[in-house]
Amino acid sequence: MTVRVAASGRRFHYAWVMVAVTFAVLLVGAGIRAAPGALVLPFEQEFGWDRGSISLAAAVSLVTFGLGAPIGGSLIGRFGVRRVMLIGLGLVVLGVAPMFFMRELWHLHVLWGVVAGIGTGAVAQVLGAAIATVWFRRSRGIVLGLFGAATSAGQLLFVPAIVGLTLAVGWRAAILLMAAAAMILIVPVFLFIRDRPEQVGQRAYGDDALDDGADAAAAAAESARGTPLRVAIRSRDYQLLAASFFVCGYTSTGLIGVHFIPHAVEHGFGEVTAAGALGLIGMMNIVGTVASGWLTDRYDNRLLLAAYYGFRALSLLVLPWIADVPFLLVFAVVFGLDYIAKVPPTANLTARIFGRASVGVLFGWVFFSHMVGAALAAWLGGVARDALGDYTLAFLSAGALGLVAVGFSLGIGRRSSLPGAPEPTAA
Repeated sequence: MTVRVAASGRRFHYAWVMVAVTFAVLLVGAGIRAAPGALVLPFEQEFGWDRGSISLAAAVSLVTFGLGAPIGGSLIGRFGVRRVMLIGLGLVVLGVAPMFFMRELWHLHVLWGVVAGIGTGAVAQVLGAAIATVWFRRSRGIVLGLFGAATSAGQLLFVPAIVGLTLAVGWRAAILLMAAAAMILIVPVFLFIRDRPEQVGQRAYGDDALDDGADAAAAAAESARGTPLRVAIRSRDYQLLAASFFVCGYTSTGLIGVHFIPHAVEHGFGEVTAAGALGLIGMMNIVGTVASGWLTDRYDNRLLLAAYYGFRALSLLVLPWIADVPFLLVFAVVFGLDYIAKVPPTANLTARIFGRASVGVLFGWVFFSHMVGAALAAWLGGVARDALGDYTLAFLSAGALGLVAVGFSLGIGRRSSLPGAPEPTAA
Protein backbone atom coordinates (compact mmCIF):
# COMPACT_ATOMS: atom_id res chain seq x y z
CA MET A 1 0.00 0.00 0.00
CA THR A 2 1.44 3.37 -1.03
CA VAL A 3 0.49 6.70 0.51
CA ARG A 4 0.94 9.97 -1.38
CA VAL A 5 1.41 13.24 0.47
CA ALA A 6 2.13 16.60 -1.11
CA ALA A 7 5.80 17.46 -0.90
CA SER A 8 5.40 21.12 -0.13
CA GLY A 9 7.48 22.29 2.81
CA ARG A 10 4.39 24.18 4.06
CA ARG A 11 2.32 21.01 4.41
CA PHE A 12 2.29 18.38 7.09
CA HIS A 13 5.27 16.08 6.72
CA TYR A 14 4.68 12.34 6.99
CA ALA A 15 7.90 12.04 8.96
CA TRP A 16 5.93 13.07 12.05
CA VAL A 17 3.55 10.14 11.57
CA MET A 18 6.64 7.94 11.60
CA VAL A 19 7.75 9.63 14.82
CA ALA A 20 4.37 9.09 16.50
CA VAL A 21 4.12 5.37 15.70
CA THR A 22 7.79 4.74 16.43
CA PHE A 23 7.45 6.58 19.74
CA ALA A 24 4.64 4.20 20.74
CA VAL A 25 6.65 1.12 19.70
CA LEU A 26 9.74 2.26 21.60
CA LEU A 27 7.62 3.12 24.63
CA VAL A 28 6.07 -0.35 24.84
CA GLY A 29 9.34 -2.10 24.04
CA ALA A 30 11.13 -0.17 26.79
CA GLY A 31 8.35 -0.83 29.29
CA ILE A 32 8.59 -4.55 28.65
CA ARG A 33 12.38 -4.34 28.76
CA ALA A 34 12.23 -2.72 32.23
CA ALA A 35 9.97 -5.44 33.68
CA PRO A 36 12.68 -7.68 35.26
CA GLY A 37 13.43 -5.11 37.94
CA ALA A 38 9.81 -5.36 39.11
CA LEU A 39 9.59 -9.17 38.86
CA VAL A 40 12.76 -10.32 40.64
CA LEU A 41 11.14 -10.46 44.08
CA PRO A 42 7.87 -12.12 42.92
CA PHE A 43 9.86 -14.84 41.13
CA GLU A 44 11.96 -15.40 44.26
CA GLN A 45 8.87 -15.70 46.42
CA GLU A 46 6.84 -18.03 44.19
CA PHE A 47 9.51 -20.30 42.70
CA GLY A 48 12.29 -20.10 45.29
CA TRP A 49 14.89 -19.19 42.66
CA ASP A 50 17.96 -17.40 44.02
CA ARG A 51 18.86 -13.85 43.00
CA GLY A 52 21.87 -14.93 40.95
CA SER A 53 19.83 -17.38 38.83
CA ILE A 54 17.16 -14.78 38.08
CA SER A 55 19.87 -12.20 37.34
CA LEU A 56 21.48 -14.63 34.89
CA ALA A 57 18.18 -14.92 33.01
CA ALA A 58 18.00 -11.10 32.91
CA ALA A 59 21.60 -11.02 31.67
CA VAL A 60 20.80 -13.49 28.88
CA SER A 61 17.87 -11.30 27.89
CA LEU A 62 20.06 -8.19 27.84
CA VAL A 63 22.64 -9.90 25.59
CA THR A 64 19.99 -11.11 23.14
CA PHE A 65 18.32 -7.70 23.37
CA GLY A 66 21.63 -6.16 22.37
CA LEU A 67 22.16 -8.75 19.62
CA GLY A 68 18.71 -7.96 18.27
CA ALA A 69 19.89 -4.40 17.59
CA PRO A 70 22.59 -5.11 14.96
CA ILE A 71 20.49 -7.94 13.52
CA GLY A 72 17.59 -5.52 13.23
CA GLY A 73 19.90 -2.85 11.81
CA SER A 74 21.10 -5.23 9.11
CA LEU A 75 17.55 -6.35 8.32
CA ILE A 76 16.38 -2.73 8.07
CA GLY A 77 18.83 -2.18 5.21
CA ARG A 78 17.53 -5.28 3.44
CA PHE A 79 13.81 -5.38 4.24
CA GLY A 80 12.94 -1.94 5.66
CA VAL A 81 11.81 -0.68 9.06
CA ARG A 82 8.17 -1.80 8.66
CA ARG A 83 8.95 -5.50 8.41
CA VAL A 84 11.53 -5.32 11.18
CA MET A 85 9.01 -3.64 13.50
CA LEU A 86 6.40 -6.31 12.77
CA ILE A 87 8.87 -9.15 13.30
CA GLY A 88 10.15 -7.61 16.52
CA LEU A 89 6.68 -7.10 17.99
CA GLY A 90 5.71 -10.63 16.99
CA LEU A 91 8.72 -12.05 18.82
CA VAL A 92 7.86 -10.02 21.91
CA VAL A 93 4.37 -11.53 21.97
CA LEU A 94 5.73 -15.05 21.42
CA GLY A 95 8.26 -14.58 24.22
CA VAL A 96 6.10 -12.88 26.84
CA ALA A 97 2.66 -14.49 26.52
CA PRO A 98 3.76 -18.11 27.28
CA MET A 99 5.40 -16.90 30.52
CA PHE A 100 1.90 -16.97 31.98
CA PHE A 101 2.33 -20.76 32.23
CA MET A 102 5.99 -20.67 33.35
CA ARG A 103 7.07 -23.22 35.96
CA GLU A 104 10.78 -23.90 35.46
CA LEU A 105 13.82 -21.60 35.48
CA TRP A 106 14.75 -22.62 31.94
CA HIS A 107 11.37 -21.31 30.78
CA LEU A 108 12.45 -17.87 31.97
CA HIS A 109 15.80 -18.17 30.19
CA VAL A 110 14.28 -19.24 26.85
CA LEU A 111 11.11 -17.13 26.74
CA TRP A 112 12.31 -13.95 28.40
CA GLY A 113 16.03 -14.38 27.88
CA VAL A 114 16.07 -15.32 24.20
CA VAL A 115 12.76 -14.80 22.36
CA ALA A 116 11.54 -11.60 24.05
CA GLY A 117 15.13 -10.36 24.27
CA ILE A 118 15.66 -10.48 20.50
CA GLY A 119 12.20 -9.03 19.87
CA THR A 120 12.64 -6.02 22.15
CA GLY A 121 16.14 -5.50 20.73
CA ALA A 122 14.73 -5.28 17.21
CA VAL A 123 12.33 -2.49 18.27
CA ALA A 124 14.77 -0.50 20.38
CA GLN A 125 16.90 2.63 19.96
CA VAL A 126 18.69 1.38 16.84
CA LEU A 127 15.36 1.31 15.03
CA GLY A 128 14.70 4.86 16.19
CA ALA A 129 18.17 5.99 15.07
CA ALA A 130 17.62 4.49 11.62
CA ILE A 131 14.25 6.24 11.23
CA ALA A 132 15.62 9.57 12.46
CA THR A 133 18.54 9.32 10.04
CA VAL A 134 16.46 8.37 6.98
CA TRP A 135 13.46 10.63 7.56
CA PHE A 136 15.14 13.74 9.05
CA ARG A 137 17.90 15.97 7.77
CA ARG A 138 16.88 18.80 10.08
CA SER A 139 15.87 18.39 13.78
CA ARG A 140 17.44 14.92 13.93
CA GLY A 141 18.75 15.48 17.45
CA ILE A 142 15.30 16.50 18.69
CA VAL A 143 13.77 13.37 17.15
CA LEU A 144 16.45 11.17 18.72
CA GLY A 145 15.69 12.89 22.01
CA LEU A 146 11.98 12.15 21.61
CA PHE A 147 12.75 8.50 20.92
CA GLY A 148 14.92 8.40 24.02
CA ALA A 149 12.05 9.97 25.94
CA ALA A 150 9.81 7.16 24.70
CA THR A 151 12.11 4.71 26.42
CA SER A 152 11.84 6.71 29.62
CA ALA A 153 8.07 7.01 29.33
CA GLY A 154 7.78 3.25 28.87
CA GLN A 155 9.64 2.69 32.12
CA LEU A 156 7.59 5.40 33.82
CA LEU A 157 4.28 3.85 32.78
CA PHE A 158 5.00 0.15 32.86
CA VAL A 159 7.10 -0.39 35.99
CA PRO A 160 4.58 1.07 38.49
CA ALA A 161 1.77 -0.71 36.60
CA ILE A 162 3.63 -4.02 36.77
CA VAL A 163 4.35 -3.60 40.48
CA GLY A 164 0.75 -2.57 41.19
CA LEU A 165 -0.72 -5.46 39.24
CA THR A 166 1.71 -7.89 40.83
CA LEU A 167 0.81 -6.77 44.36
CA ALA A 168 -2.94 -6.66 43.67
CA VAL A 169 -3.49 -9.66 41.38
CA GLY A 170 -0.18 -11.42 40.77
CA TRP A 171 2.70 -11.24 38.33
CA ARG A 172 0.78 -13.16 35.66
CA ALA A 173 -1.56 -10.19 35.22
CA ALA A 174 1.48 -8.06 34.46
CA ILE A 175 2.57 -10.61 31.84
CA LEU A 176 -0.82 -10.35 30.12
CA LEU A 177 -0.56 -6.54 30.12
CA MET A 178 2.83 -6.64 28.36
CA ALA A 179 1.74 -9.22 25.76
CA ALA A 180 -1.47 -7.29 24.97
CA ALA A 181 0.36 -3.98 24.55
CA ALA A 182 2.80 -5.50 22.03
CA MET A 183 0.01 -7.22 20.11
CA ILE A 184 -2.09 -4.05 19.81
CA LEU A 185 0.82 -2.11 18.31
CA ILE A 186 1.08 -4.48 15.35
CA VAL A 187 -1.98 -2.77 13.81
CA PRO A 188 -0.69 0.85 13.55
CA VAL A 189 2.75 -0.39 12.46
CA PHE A 190 1.17 -2.36 9.60
CA LEU A 191 -1.05 0.56 8.57
CA PHE A 192 1.22 3.59 8.90
CA ILE A 193 4.93 2.74 8.93
CA ARG A 194 6.80 3.31 5.65
CA ASP A 195 10.43 2.55 4.84
CA ARG A 196 11.42 5.73 2.96
CA PRO A 197 10.04 9.25 2.40
CA GLU A 198 9.78 8.54 -1.34
CA GLN A 199 7.00 6.04 -0.62
CA VAL A 200 4.76 8.93 0.44
CA GLY A 201 5.95 11.32 -2.26
CA GLN A 202 8.29 13.32 -0.03
CA ARG A 203 11.94 13.82 0.76
CA ALA A 204 13.46 13.68 4.23
CA TYR A 205 12.28 16.41 6.58
CA GLY A 206 14.52 19.41 5.95
CA ASP A 207 15.46 18.33 2.42
CA ASP A 208 12.28 19.89 1.00
CA ALA A 209 13.75 23.35 1.56
CA LEU A 210 16.84 22.61 -0.51
CA ASP A 211 17.31 23.83 -4.05
CA ASP A 212 17.30 21.31 -6.89
CA GLY A 213 20.94 22.07 -7.61
CA ALA A 214 24.10 21.73 -5.57
CA ASP A 215 22.40 21.64 -2.14
CA ALA A 216 20.14 18.75 -3.10
CA ALA A 217 23.07 16.87 -4.66
CA ALA A 218 25.15 17.38 -1.51
CA ALA A 219 22.26 16.15 0.64
CA ALA A 220 21.89 13.05 -1.52
CA ALA A 221 25.63 12.37 -1.31
CA GLU A 222 25.57 12.69 2.49
CA SER A 223 22.59 10.35 2.72
CA ALA A 224 24.46 7.78 0.63
CA ARG A 225 27.75 8.01 2.56
CA GLY A 226 28.49 4.99 4.70
CA THR A 227 31.33 2.96 6.18
CA PRO A 228 31.58 -0.84 6.15
CA LEU A 229 31.65 -2.45 9.58
CA ARG A 230 35.03 -4.05 8.90
CA VAL A 231 36.50 -0.58 8.32
CA ALA A 232 34.70 1.22 11.14
CA ILE A 233 35.52 -1.38 13.77
CA ARG A 234 39.25 -0.74 13.30
CA SER A 235 38.92 2.99 13.89
CA ARG A 236 39.75 4.55 17.23
CA ASP A 237 36.58 6.66 17.26
CA TYR A 238 34.33 3.64 16.80
CA GLN A 239 36.13 1.76 19.56
CA LEU A 240 35.69 4.72 21.92
CA LEU A 241 32.00 5.03 21.05
CA ALA A 242 31.49 1.31 21.71
CA ALA A 243 33.53 1.37 24.93
CA SER A 244 31.68 4.39 26.35
CA PHE A 245 28.32 2.87 25.46
CA PHE A 246 29.40 -0.36 27.19
CA VAL A 247 29.77 1.71 30.35
CA CYS A 248 26.39 3.32 29.70
CA GLY A 249 24.74 -0.10 29.67
CA TYR A 250 26.65 -1.30 32.73
CA THR A 251 25.62 1.73 34.78
CA SER A 252 21.98 2.00 33.66
CA THR A 253 19.93 -0.84 32.18
CA GLY A 254 21.94 -3.64 33.72
CA LEU A 255 22.46 -2.34 37.25
CA ILE A 256 19.73 0.21 37.96
CA GLY A 257 17.13 -1.36 35.66
CA VAL A 258 17.44 -4.83 37.22
CA HIS A 259 18.66 -4.26 40.78
CA PHE A 260 17.44 -0.83 41.89
CA ILE A 261 14.11 -2.03 43.30
CA PRO A 262 15.60 -5.02 45.19
CA HIS A 263 18.37 -2.75 46.55
CA ALA A 264 15.87 -0.13 47.71
CA VAL A 265 13.60 -2.72 49.35
CA GLU A 266 16.57 -4.21 51.22
CA HIS A 267 17.43 -0.69 52.42
CA GLY A 268 14.04 -0.38 54.08
CA PHE A 269 12.01 1.29 51.33
CA GLY A 270 8.63 -0.19 50.36
CA GLU A 271 8.15 -1.80 46.95
CA VAL A 272 5.73 0.91 45.86
CA THR A 273 8.18 3.63 46.96
CA ALA A 274 11.03 1.92 45.12
CA ALA A 275 8.93 1.50 41.98
CA GLY A 276 7.85 5.14 42.27
CA ALA A 277 11.49 6.24 42.45
CA LEU A 278 12.28 4.17 39.37
CA GLY A 279 9.29 5.77 37.69
CA LEU A 280 10.62 9.20 38.68
CA ILE A 281 13.90 8.26 37.00
CA GLY A 282 11.87 7.61 33.86
CA MET A 283 9.95 10.87 34.21
CA MET A 284 13.08 12.96 34.62
CA ASN A 285 14.72 11.16 31.74
CA ILE A 286 11.93 12.33 29.44
CA VAL A 287 13.05 15.87 30.25
CA GLY A 288 16.74 15.00 30.11
CA THR A 289 16.62 13.06 26.85
CA VAL A 290 14.54 15.63 24.97
CA ALA A 291 16.88 18.35 26.26
CA SER A 292 19.84 16.20 25.19
CA GLY A 293 18.39 16.00 21.68
CA TRP A 294 18.11 19.79 21.56
CA LEU A 295 21.69 20.16 22.85
CA THR A 296 22.93 17.54 20.38
CA ASP A 297 21.83 19.74 17.47
CA ARG A 298 23.78 22.70 18.89
CA TYR A 299 26.85 21.72 20.93
CA ASP A 300 29.88 19.47 20.78
CA ASN A 301 28.50 15.97 21.31
CA ARG A 302 31.74 14.77 22.93
CA LEU A 303 31.51 17.34 25.72
CA LEU A 304 27.88 16.44 26.28
CA LEU A 305 28.75 12.76 26.69
CA ALA A 306 31.58 13.57 29.11
CA ALA A 307 29.24 15.67 31.27
CA TYR A 308 26.53 12.99 31.26
CA TYR A 309 28.92 10.22 32.32
CA GLY A 310 30.43 12.42 35.03
CA PHE A 311 27.08 13.21 36.65
CA ARG A 312 26.05 9.56 36.46
CA ALA A 313 29.27 8.40 38.11
CA LEU A 314 28.86 10.79 41.04
CA SER A 315 25.23 9.78 41.63
CA LEU A 316 26.09 6.06 41.68
CA LEU A 317 28.96 6.57 44.11
CA VAL A 318 26.57 7.97 46.75
CA LEU A 319 23.62 5.60 46.14
CA PRO A 320 24.71 2.85 48.62
CA TRP A 321 24.47 5.33 51.53
CA ILE A 322 21.03 6.75 50.74
CA ALA A 323 18.56 5.65 53.43
CA ASP A 324 15.85 8.37 53.42
CA VAL A 325 13.05 8.91 50.91
CA PRO A 326 13.92 12.58 50.13
CA PHE A 327 17.51 11.65 49.24
CA LEU A 328 16.28 8.67 47.21
CA LEU A 329 14.11 11.05 45.21
CA VAL A 330 17.04 13.44 44.74
CA PHE A 331 19.06 10.52 43.36
CA ALA A 332 16.17 9.62 41.03
CA VAL A 333 16.05 13.18 39.68
CA VAL A 334 19.82 13.48 39.10
CA PHE A 335 20.23 10.00 37.68
CA GLY A 336 17.06 10.27 35.62
CA LEU A 337 18.14 13.44 33.83
CA ASP A 338 20.87 11.53 31.99
CA TYR A 339 19.61 7.93 32.09
CA ILE A 340 19.24 7.67 28.30
CA ALA A 341 20.46 11.16 27.43
CA LYS A 342 23.58 9.61 25.89
CA VAL A 343 21.64 8.08 22.98
CA PRO A 344 21.18 11.27 20.88
CA PRO A 345 24.86 12.37 20.89
CA THR A 346 26.14 8.80 20.46
CA ALA A 347 23.85 8.08 17.51
CA ASN A 348 24.57 11.49 16.00
CA LEU A 349 28.35 11.02 16.29
CA THR A 350 28.02 7.63 14.61
CA ALA A 351 26.11 9.21 11.71
CA ARG A 352 28.48 12.16 11.33
CA ILE A 353 31.74 10.21 11.52
CA PHE A 354 30.75 7.10 9.58
CA GLY A 355 27.86 8.23 7.36
CA ARG A 356 24.07 8.15 7.49
CA ALA A 357 23.78 5.09 5.25
CA SER A 358 25.52 2.84 7.77
CA VAL A 359 23.87 4.00 10.99
CA GLY A 360 21.59 0.95 11.24
CA VAL A 361 24.47 -1.53 11.28
CA LEU A 362 27.16 0.53 13.02
CA PHE A 363 25.01 1.99 15.77
CA GLY A 364 23.47 -1.46 16.11
CA TRP A 365 26.84 -2.91 17.13
CA VAL A 366 27.57 0.07 19.38
CA PHE A 367 24.23 -0.64 21.01
CA PHE A 368 25.18 -4.31 21.32
CA SER A 369 28.23 -3.17 23.28
CA HIS A 370 25.83 -1.23 25.53
CA MET A 371 23.80 -4.36 26.20
CA VAL A 372 26.87 -6.53 26.85
CA GLY A 373 27.78 -4.04 29.57
CA ALA A 374 24.19 -4.17 30.84
CA ALA A 375 24.17 -7.98 30.90
CA LEU A 376 27.47 -8.09 32.77
CA ALA A 377 26.16 -5.66 35.40
CA ALA A 378 22.85 -7.52 35.73
CA TRP A 379 24.64 -10.82 36.37
CA LEU A 380 27.49 -9.48 38.52
CA GLY A 381 25.08 -7.36 40.53
CA GLY A 382 23.13 -10.47 41.54
CA VAL A 383 26.31 -12.45 42.20
CA ALA A 384 27.77 -9.65 44.34
CA ARG A 385 24.59 -9.35 46.35
CA ASP A 386 24.45 -13.12 46.98
CA ALA A 387 28.13 -13.19 48.01
CA LEU A 388 28.34 -9.97 50.04
CA GLY A 389 24.77 -9.44 51.18
CA ASP A 390 24.26 -6.06 49.50
CA TYR A 391 24.88 -4.09 46.29
CA THR A 392 27.51 -1.65 47.58
CA LEU A 393 30.43 -3.02 45.56
CA ALA A 394 28.30 -3.22 42.43
CA PHE A 395 27.32 0.46 42.63
CA LEU A 396 30.86 1.61 43.45
CA SER A 397 32.28 -0.29 40.47
CA ALA A 398 29.67 1.34 38.24
CA GLY A 399 30.59 4.80 39.52
CA ALA A 400 34.28 4.16 38.80
CA LEU A 401 33.49 3.00 35.27
CA GLY A 402 31.44 6.15 34.72
CA LEU A 403 34.53 8.26 35.42
CA VAL A 404 36.51 6.17 32.92
CA ALA A 405 33.82 6.82 30.30
CA VAL A 406 34.37 10.57 30.72
CA GLY A 407 37.86 10.03 29.30
CA PHE A 408 36.55 7.84 26.49
CA SER A 409 34.09 10.57 25.43
CA LEU A 410 36.71 13.32 25.41
CA GLY A 411 39.01 11.10 23.32
CA ILE A 412 36.59 10.82 20.38
CA GLY A 413 37.89 12.78 17.41
CA ARG A 414 41.16 13.76 19.12
CA ARG A 415 42.99 12.44 16.08
CA SER A 416 41.70 11.31 12.72
CA SER A 417 40.90 7.61 12.74
CA LEU A 418 38.87 7.38 9.53
CA PRO A 419 40.10 9.02 6.31
CA GLY A 420 37.65 11.55 4.92
CA ALA A 421 35.40 11.65 7.97
CA PRO A 422 34.15 15.12 9.00
CA GLU A 423 34.92 16.52 12.42
CA PRO A 424 32.42 15.05 14.91
CA THR A 425 30.87 18.34 15.98
CA ALA A 426 27.32 18.79 17.15
CA ALA A 427 24.77 19.16 14.36
